[in-house]
Parts: sequence; C-alpha cells; structure tokens
Amino acid sequence: MGLADASGPRDTQALLSATQAVELRRRDYHMERPLLNQEHLEELGRWGSAPRTRQWRTWLQCSHARARALLLQHLPVLVWLPRYPVRDWLLGDLLSGMSVAIMQLPQGLAYALLAGLPPVFGLYSSFYPVFIYFLFGTSRHISVATPGPLPVLTAPGHPTGGAGPDPLRLPGHLPVRASCPRLYHSCSCAGLRLTAQVCVWPPSEQPLWATVPHLLLEVCRKLPQSKVSTVVTAAVAGVVLLVVKLLNDKLQRQLPMPIPGELLMLIGATGISYGMGLKHIFGVDVVGNISAGLVPPVAPNTQLFSKLVGSAFTIAVVGFAIAISLGKIFALRHGYRVDSNQELVALGLSNLVGGIFQCFPVSCSMSRSLVQESTGGNSQVAGAISSLFILLIIVKLGELFRDLPKAVLAAIIIVNLKGMLRQLSDVCSLWKANRADLLIWLVTFAATILLNLDLGLMVSVVFSLLLVVVRTQMPHYSILGQVPNTDIYRDVAEYSEAKEVPGVKVFRSSATVYFANADFYSDALKQRCGVDVDFLISQKKKLLKKREQLKLKQLQKEKKLQKQAASSKGASVSINVNTSLEDMRSNNVEDCKVMQVSPGDKMEDATANGQEDSKAPDGSTLKALGLPQPDFHSLILDLGALSFVDTVCLKSLKNIFHDFREIEVEVYMAACHSPVVSQLEAGHFFDASITKKHLFASVHDAVTFALQHPRPVPDSPVSVTRL
Repeated sequence: MGLADASGPRDTQALLSATQAVELRRRDYHMERPLLNQEHLEELGRWGSAPRTRQWRTWLQCSHARARALLLQHLPVLVWLPRYPVRDWLLGDLLSGMSVAIMQLPQGLAYALLAGLPPVFGLYSSFYPVFIYFLFGTSRHISVATPGPLPVLTAPGHPTGGAGPDPLRLPGHLPVRASCPRLYHSCSCAGLRLTAQVCVWPPSEQPLWATVPHLLLEVCRKLPQSKVSTVVTAAVAGVVLLVVKLLNDKLQRQLPMPIPGELLMLIGATGISYGMGLKHIFGVDVVGNISAGLVPPVAPNTQLFSKLVGSAFTIAVVGFAIAISLGKIFALRHGYRVDSNQELVALGLSNLVGGIFQCFPVSCSMSRSLVQESTGGNSQVAGAISSLFILLIIVKLGELFRDLPKAVLAAIIIVNLKGMLRQLSDVCSLWKANRADLLIWLVTFAATILLNLDLGLMVSVVFSLLLVVVRTQMPHYSILGQVPNTDIYRDVAEYSEAKEVPGVKVFRSSATVYFANADFYSDALKQRCGVDVDFLISQKKKLLKKREQLKLKQLQKEKKLQKQAASSKGASVSINVNTSLEDMRSNNVEDCKVMQVSPGDKMEDATANGQEDSKAPDGSTLKALGLPQPDFHSLILDLGALSFVDTVCLKSLKNIFHDFREIEVEVYMAACHSPVVSQLEAGHFFDASITKKHLFASVHDAVTFALQHPRPVPDSPVSVTRL
C-alpha cells in the first residue's frame, strides 16, 4: 500500500509533465516586433563591417609558442605518440600492421611490374613512404601504398623519382571536392585498362587517343603468342584468390583477421615453381633475382622535370583525392579530424623522399586501409610495423621470391580490380539519384576510354565545372505565396495551401545572380509575373511621344493663328509704328523660347517619378493612356539565395527597379545577407531613388509594408507587424 501511495504522486507528475509538453507543442508561435527595413535593422542591431583578420601578420610572428605550434602542426607524431595508450591499442596495431604487410608484399611486387619497374621497387615503395607518412600524416587508419589507378599513370620506362606532389602548403579542399567524385567515376575505366595492361607484357608505349581500345586490340593480337603454361598458372591463381576472398566476405564476422590469400598464394606459387621447375620446363616467366638490401639515395634527374610535370600534376591530384576522401570517411566513423593541408604535406614528403630512394608514386590503398581498420588498427603505429616488416623482407627475405611466377602477380592485380569493375553498376543508382552525376559519369568513362586516364580525368573536371555554370543558368524560379496564418512563404506551384498575397508578387531564384544568369533572371521574373513589361513600356513611350507631338502641333497652330490675327490687325489700322529690326528679332526669339519651353515642361510632367504617377496632372498613367494595368502594385524580390553580387547583377537589379516603376509597380528587396548588403553599398547601388528603405529583413516585412502602402509614400513611419 505504501508503494502504491509513493508511486501515485510520481505518476501524476509524469502525467502533468506529458500534458504540459503536449500543450507546448500545440501552442502557437506569437511575436510582436517593429517592421524592419535595412535602415531600421542596422540601427537596431548596430550593424558595422566585421573586422578584417590579416592572417599574414600571424604568419610573420616569431615567438617560442609560435615555433612550437608550427612544429606540432607539421609533425603530428609529436602530438599523438606521447599520448599513445599502449595497453589499449598496441595489440590491435600489431595485428593490423602484420596483416597489412602480408597484403603489401605481393601487391607491391605486382604493381611494380605493372608500372614497368623491377619488383624490388614495389618493396621500396612499401617501406619509405609508409614510414614518412607515419611521421607527418593525420589519418589514423589509411594505409599508404600504391592504389590501382596510379600504376596506370606511371609511364613505363620513365624514372619516377620526384613525381609526387610537392610538399607545399596548399588549400586541400578544392581538389577533393572538384576531383574526388570524378576520380571514382574514372576508376571503373582504369580497371578495364589495368586488366588489359596486365595481359600485355612487356608494357608498350600507348597512343594518346583510344588507349583502352588499343590495349584490347593488342591483347587480341598477342593471344596466339601466349604460352599455355602461363595462362593456366594465372587462371589457377585467380580462381584460388577469388575463392579465398569470397570466404573472407562470408566469414567476416567469425574470423579475427582475413585469410591472407595473397601471401599464401605467394608462398605456395614460389614453392611449386621452384619444385617443378616452371621456368626451365614450361617456360613460365618468373620474377628473377631480387637484390637484398637498401639502395643509396639518388637525386632526381632535373632534365626530366619538363617531361614529367604533366604526369606529376595528375598523379598528385589523383593520389591526394583518394587519400583525403578515405581519410575523411574513417575520421568521421571514428570521431577525429583529418587536416587536409597536412595530408597534402604528408603525401608530398612521402613521394619526395620515396622518389629519392627509387620508389614510384604512392597514395592510399582502399583495400589495405579497410584491412587495417577491420583488424583492429587504431593509429599509424600499424603502418610503422608494416613498414618494418617490409624492411625485413628487403634486407633478408626478398631473394626467396626469385622463382615466383609473374603470372601469379598478374592474377593478384586482376582479382584486386574487382572493386573497380564493380563500379559499373553505379549507372543504375545514379539514374535514380542524380541524372547530372550520371552524365558526368558517362563523360568521364568515355573520356577515359578514348584518352589516357590523366587526360580523361582532366576532361571530366572541366566538364563538371561547365556543368556547374550551366546549372546556375537554369535555377528554379518561383512565385511565392503565404502559408495560411504564418509568416512563411513557399512556392505556390509546390504548396497547394500557399496563396499569393493580393496585389503583391514575391519572386525567388534558387541560385545566386551573376553575369552568367542575370539576363535569365530578368526574363524569368517578367514571365512569372504574367505581365509583358517591355511591351507596356514601349507602348507607353509611343503614346506619350504621340501625345507630345500632337501638343506641339497644336501649339504651332495656335501660334500661327496668333500671327495671322496680328498681321491682319496691323494691315487694317493705318498707324505709324516705329518698329526696328531688332525688336522683330527679339520677338521671334521670345516666340521660339515659348515653343521650346512649353513642350519641355509637358515632357517633364510625363516622365515624372513613378511614385507620383497616380497623381500626374497630364494623364501619363497607364489607365489614362488606355493601357492594361498589372494586377499587382508591389513586387518583392527574395534575395536570400544571393551569396555575392557582381556589376552585372547590380545593373540588372537597377533595370528591374526602373522597368517596373515605369508600369507603376514598386519594387522591394528582402532577406539579403550582410556580405551582400556590403557589396551593394560598395557598388553604389543605393541612391536617391533606391534606398535601404526598399530592403527589408524578411519577406513578410516587405509584404506587410507593401500592403500598408499600395502606392509608395516616402519616409513612411515604422509599422508594427504581428506574426
């Protein structure tokens, strides 16, 4: 009974709190504030230009704290290594490093052969760059190695020293967003080319055009020259690797680490080749002698810089895009931050140091990065462990793989391209999700098929930028209506309950207005308003001109009659009049002045300010001229989508004000951001006819003001709007 009594108040309190929450959700949103245009908003909020931060002053500061901050920024290992949780992370990093090293050994040998280099260069590329990235990288999970597309970009027979990105501090965001999606569109075609390139050995010089078709034709041409023993070896190795990968996918949750199919294939194929004498008996090509030990550093040949600068730039963009995209994915998944600028520095130094030690360009490997994460890797200590394992193979164990068949390495490459070739299925998903991205995918695929991978990627980036310009020229234009009993305005074509405010047109564009689409903006505005503005203006000018011509003719006729009356009066009365020639000339001059001033006065009355058209005494309004009047008296431009304005946009907005005032419609602007207002002021947009009183804080403020003033009244008092 006591428990029931105790629980009763708690249940009642919970019920009351739930009832209050429901009432709060049902409660209407009420607010009362003054109607704000830009002038009043600046006074109320005490608006002022934001202080400019001059970053170059910070760069030039010299202090102990500044030096320490720069050191920690550019050498991140000094930040995270002293805080490394040995008990929690060391075992996972050790297992992960060993797993990645097991994958790096066969893939490094295979990609070195694909790039037209001795196999030992693949081992060098798996040691030096990985250790450099351990010191300078900011991602904890990516594995630095040679990804699939980079061997295609490495020209056969050309030295690769210094072909990586320069270690400069460059903004890292633009290349990622401009190139990364296009890069993955081109990876499927790169997979096709890699597959064909593996089948053509030794690598040959390829033409600039139709690279992939040329490779496929070369494969067909060399099929009769292929050795049956080599084809059988590659086929058996490929089938075994596929079976192992399928088992890894099926038993992913049960296995503590993936089955090292590549390493087992490497060891087994080497043993079978040595025991059965595949090279001497069946003529199967083998890797051959792998020199033990490290090579001394060699400075890059400066004479090759001019030949390699184009390929180096392409490799830098492709490699950086792969690394930073995967790095950000892992960082988002595990809750840490990746510095794009520092990643560019780390990859640049990895390739610079690797080039000095005869490595070919490296970046991030997707497959090895996934293995490093899934096997418990928590930091780049796993990368350091894998590089030390590769160092052990280079120094002592490399010569054991001299009998490894090259066909096995070719099978390893082709099987690992399964993920790239699988991207061909993206066409269906892109057709449903985004047709513009599908168009980019198709252009990228076709350009990469017909051109080299670097030229195809360049074509895709240029096409993407052009598509952005085209899409800004075709934004969504809409007439807004008010959602009942709210201050919210939405497209009347999309919201059936949104109704246009009588006498007021609200127009909005979904994109900013600049030189490329300013004319489209003006044309869409006049079309959506349902009024032929240009026709009304031209008709109004013609009628006014015709009226003035009639008035001039009437004045001339009256003057002529006056002269005739004066001459007939002078002839009938015989009076001596002493009139000099000078008096006659002065009278003629005065008459001319009368004729010149009178029409001018009439024209000034006809072209008076639009705010006084309704009171014009000479009947120059549309109604007086017999022209149709618009069914609205105010036009509001919702400029919330504007991020910047240029000179063409300023002129276009001024023309809109002028044209609509000619047809007796007052124009207002609403929802401009502060930077846009500053740019309007800098461009001298505001003047005596267009003031900040024509710019309102929100669309609802502008609509309320327009309803209270069907015809503009200067210096109107501030009204109160209730929402």
